[in-house]
Amino acid sequence: MKAWVVSLGCGILAGVIYAAITVHSPAPPVVALLGLFGMLVGEQLIPIGRRLLSGQLTLTWFRHECVPKISGTPPPSRPNDGREE
Repeated sequence: MKAWVVSLGCGILAGVIYAAITVHSPAPPVVALLGLFGMLVGEQLIPIGRRLLSGQLTLTWFRHECVPKISGTPPPSRPNDGREE
């Protein structure tokens, strides 16, 4: 949560600076957000490719390792079946 607040604060500060010097934001908000989303997805392509080539790519791994990094949400809890991955 702290990182979110700091990020929001930095964004607001940047907006205030842009307004103070009468400059528009370098990219329209939707374009900027899509670019950031693309970066988050792109960061996961190498680990997915490595897992795919080694035959270890599973939906469970994807949900626990990739989805939280892309969405910023905590990984879903795993059932405790006594095994370690």
